[in-house]
Amino acid sequence: MADEPTVRELRLVVTADDYDEALRFYRDVLGLPERAAFSSPDGRVTILEAGRATLELTDPNHAAFIDDVEVGRRVAGHIRVAFQVDDSASVTARLAAAGAEVIAEPTRTPWNSLNARLDAPAALQLTLFEELDG
Repeated sequence: MADEPTVRELRLVVTADDYDEALRFYRDVLGLPERAAFSSPDGRVTILEAGRATLELTDPNHAAFIDDVEVGRRVAGHIRVAFQVDDSASVTARLAAAGAEVIAEPTRTPWNSLNARLDAPAALQLTLFEELDG
């Protein structure tokens, strides 16, 4: 019998200089449901649901390969957030209209997904990926 995992949730914690803009963008535009929100004299925090979480580790060579496929050049820092969506083209357009900078429009990848790259609020670089059939 395999051991049960000791980690129950991956939570990416992002400190946003413009908290209200980041909350609007990720909750209201991208559509991440709000799980909980807390405020005190010491500040505010909102926890947003982002579906299933994984931790993808890559070496620098493969990170450069991914950037080359999705963007055509090395652009990501050491952290990039990827969201699986049903329609990467429409979500890319919606996020761009809400203030994200499109680095690369949706591009078909060798691993059969349609991936777009954006610079988004809270200084996050995003990949939006749509898994393609076949």
